[in-house]
Amino acid sequence: MMKVTTSAPGKITLFGEHAVVYGKPALVSAIDRRLYVTVEERGDSSIKVSALDLHIPGLILTFREGSNDLLVETDYDRIIDAMSYVRKAIELASKHVDKKQGVNVTIKSEMPVGAGLGTSAAIAVGTIAAYTHLMGHELKQEEIAHLGHATELEVQGAASPMDTAISTYGGTIYIEPGKPAPHIEKLKIGRKLPSVVGYTEREAKTGDLLKRVRALREASPRAVDSIMATIGEIVKEAKSSIIKGDLESLGMLMNINHGQLESLGVSSQKLNDMVYSSRSAGAVGSKMTGAGGGGCMIALCLGKTDKVAVAIKVVGGVPFEASLSGTGVRLESTDKN
Repeated sequence: MMKVTTSAPGKITLFGEHAVVYGKPALVSAIDRRLYVTVEERGDSSIKVSALDLHIPGLILTFREGSNDLLVETDYDRIIDAMSYVRKAIELASKHVDKKQGVNVTIKSEMPVGAGLGTSAAIAVGTIAAYTHLMGHELKQEEIAHLGHATELEVQGAASPMDTAISTYGGTIYIEPGKPAPHIEKLKIGRKLPSVVGYTEREAKTGDLLKRVRALREASPRAVDSIMATIGEIVKEAKSSIIKGDLESLGMLMNINHGQLESLGVSSQKLNDMVYSSRSAGAVGSKMTGAGGGGCMIALCLGKTDKVAVAIKVVGGVPFEASLSGTGVRLESTDKN
């Protein structure tokens, strides 16, 4: 029996979340926290998924080939949602390589699920890379990113290619959606970005937040399109600031971007508390990151990371430092029993 382990990074959306779904550019960076996917051959056609380290331990699911039956040994709705990415990723990868194999899938994560750190993208990308390698296919990064995006689209109903692209390529990228493929530009950072990330429990799912923004746009298309256009311009300015290493300008743009996201109704009181307390503690800029509704925010700090971390903790958040611009999806090991 063959066993393959891959890993894919989490991410921080520096600028452009939500607007990227409507064709605007975004800036996103991989972080040094990773999610590991191990895929092992089975003797039948079933897919067994074990998620033992997703900050809610003890879940084991089994999907039966050819049916919608789901055997759940421990019932946690949030993790069940995450596991739907595994099932869809394997389905699409099987079609892509025109080969099927029953597998055991084990997922371990260094980051919480549903925090806005791109765990669903990392699950999709890591699963696709591991499963296709097990099938004897070495996919190009472009193929992995494409299949990962297709996975998120089918599970969520709407998704930008941003999260799956950064999970695949790593580093810090400027991404502009387009057809047949997005424009992706890997950036050279002019100066290290000292950052503190604050986490609070999510109050809404990504899919629900995307629907909320879509409904707002349907109700007031001119106003929302204007906000999206402004976010797009902020992203372009931020790209220049990152390349130059102008952290003061970058921080100012983060503050403006957060205000735009607040106006779309995707932030939360707890996120806002962390964002504004970070600024009071000396962060040059701070904003929510990801889909919102709780999850994570990021504070850009110049020598005051300890004070900012304390400020986040005081208002009920969980702070941690994160190194930006990490490695993309990679093969960790291949074993044959």
